[in-house]
Amino acid sequence: MTGSLSPNQKGALLMLGSMAFFTINDTLVKLVGETVPLWQIVTVRGVMASVLLLCLARAMGALRFDLSRRDWGLVLARCATEMAVTYFFLSALLQMPLANITAVLQMLPLTVTLCAALFLGETVGWRRSLAIALGFIGMLLIVRPGGADFGPATIYALLAVALLTLRDLVTRQMSPAVPSLTVTFLSAFSVMLFGLGLGFGESWQPVGGREWLLLSATAVLILLAYLCAVMTIRVGEVSAVAPLRYTGLVWALLLGWLVFGEFPSGLTLLGAGIVVAAGLFTLLRERQVAENT
Repeated sequence: MTGSLSPNQKGALLMLGSMAFFTINDTLVKLVGETVPLWQIVTVRGVMASVLLLCLARAMGALRFDLSRRDWGLVLARCATEMAVTYFFLSALLQMPLANITAVLQMLPLTVTLCAALFLGETVGWRRSLAIALGFIGMLLIVRPGGADFGPATIYALLAVALLTLRDLVTRQMSPAVPSLTVTFLSAFSVMLFGLGLGFGESWQPVGGREWLLLSATAVLILLAYLCAVMTIRVGEVSAVAPLRYTGLVWALLLGWLVFGEFPSGLTLLGAGIVVAAGLFTLLRERQVAENT
């Protein structure tokens, strides 16, 4: 028995931590959203997260603004999509069961693969194309268009997936010279400014000790989640650790049940299972293709 973990094992633990932190953060935001307006949540969390990320980036020497014009354009485009994602995702989160919106977000690897093939010229074979099609069928089982639970919140969740896909495609186009923490800090700062814009002309609602504690915790959790996500990419192979991102759905099922007394219907669970299976197959197939080329 060795006394140290392999890079992929370390990456796997970091991915597990990242998914746990993201989902716990969503749970706390949903709790604080019961008494605090959306714009106020976005602003306060944005201020705290921006300060923490700025300190971390400076400490790690990962804060750079001497970027090329092309990279600056991509960074600003990513910040714009991040602001839109924040609005639609949090709007959906405050109205939908935690597990449901998390299940919809599991479509992201499939939509990114599809759009990379359509717009970036990446090759996607018939097996992965079939997996993507099955994933969309699973998504339809989750959202059930025309059903009693299909409403504005569901549309917001789908828009969040579309915008997250765009954000990831933009990120793929950045040069390696752009530090991840610089991008993360600028995204958090832009979201904070967006929150202030949402609340323009609104009155500040009193925030109690419980809400301040929850908001502070969300800022720390976001920092830990992003830090784990960045470290995951640096220490482990993406193809080896990416499948573990689906553990976020397990956390959402558990926390939704324990904190909010929510549990998804059988059709939602079936749809989520299909989406996860399709996503896992796509990731494994991408790894096989990379190894054979």
